[in-house]
Amino acid sequence: MTAQIEMAVRGPEAYSLARDVITDMEKVGVWPTPLNFELWLHYMGDPDAPLGREIKRLLAEKVVINDETAELLAAEFLPRSRLSEDIRDAGAVLDRELANVAGAIAKAHKTQADYGETLVAASQTMEAAEDGAPLKTLVGGLTIATKRVRRETAILEKRLESSNKEVARLREHLEQVRRDAMTDALTNLANRKAFDERLERVCDGDDHAPLTLAILDIDHFKRFNDTWGHQTGDQVLRYVSTILSRVCSGNRFVARFGGEEFAIIFPGESAGAVTMALETILEEVSSRSLRRRSTNDDLGAVTLSAGFAEHLSGETASSLLERADAALYASKHAGRNRVTSAIALETAA
Repeated sequence: MTAQIEMAVRGPEAYSLARDVITDMEKVGVWPTPLNFELWLHYMGDPDAPLGREIKRLLAEKVVINDETAELLAAEFLPRSRLSEDIRDAGAVLDRELANVAGAIAKAHKTQADYGETLVAASQTMEAAEDGAPLKTLVGGLTIATKRVRRETAILEKRLESSNKEVARLREHLEQVRRDAMTDALTNLANRKAFDERLERVCDGDDHAPLTLAILDIDHFKRFNDTWGHQTGDQVLRYVSTILSRVCSGNRFVARFGGEEFAIIFPGESAGAVTMALETILEEVSSRSLRRRSTNDDLGAVTLSAGFAEHLSGETASSLLERADAALYASKHAGRNRVTSAIALETAA
């Protein structure tokens, strides 16, 4: 939650803001679930922010804000706050574990220091003794001290073993949270946040190997949604993502770019190999006539348009994205269901 909204919900205007949010949600037919309420707080608190603009777009296109849509919005626009909460919770558990271990170590150190003092006293007693009479008492005292050290050491070892397991569990949990924050809930592909980070990283790298970015878009998807409904549209998105995942194995990185758009990063591949891969995707996607699950209606074939751009030396991620996007729109304008290279487009211009 942004600082501005955080202050608003903790100030005098909180009740008024909450009433306005509920009123607006009721007006547009959005159920007041906790997640929807959080999304609408951000939307009404800052309507010109990325989340606000996306909700405006969805409402203008009469998209139903159901649980799945809300999860997608939250995954794309509210991942940081959720991740931070998980990290804070994990940090609190880790603090407790470290405090427990520190206490056990301090206790073991004290026991070992006491044992050292016992050994010193025993040595002095042996030196002062004129006969072996005190030895029995001395050995008995050392035995008791040794057992005490062993007991404290065993307790410390168990505490460390338990803490190691807890830290490993926390590490696994945080890794899962990180993966969830980077994954699109509907298609199970990487989301826009993960894509942006990966593209920035590969464009800023010192590797001089070829790097290509492709953008793909489902043709006439809005018309498809309007005809068959958004649940069927989601079915199409999952169908396309399954093919993309299969073709883009290995070093290729595929993500849901937004809405019905997808992005693929091809590291170390020639333009010819990229073209072949994209044409394979387009051919596989359009090769099947889909059917609506609920009614078995024939939906016909789905087609994609694609555009790609090869990374130029020193080029920024935003520039590469802009050129790939221009190539995509050239495919759209040329009749759709085709692949266009930015280089070919720029040479023709």
